[in-house]
Amino acid sequence: MQKSKLTKKIILVCEDCLSRNYSLNKNSLTQKERLEIKKFCSMCNKHTLHKETR
Repeated sequence: MQKSKLTKKIILVCEDCLSRNYSLNKNSLTQKERLEIKKFCSMCNKHTLHKETR
């Protein structure tokens, strides 16, 4: 299989201000659940929880 078919582009959204700050590639075969990462938000100016959008 090609690598592009396995990976899917996702966008992370800040839980506090709902700004879309980050975009990542996710392997759809190995990671079934939605991604949640604590990252820095430039709008909030602090580290907040970022979740994957649909």
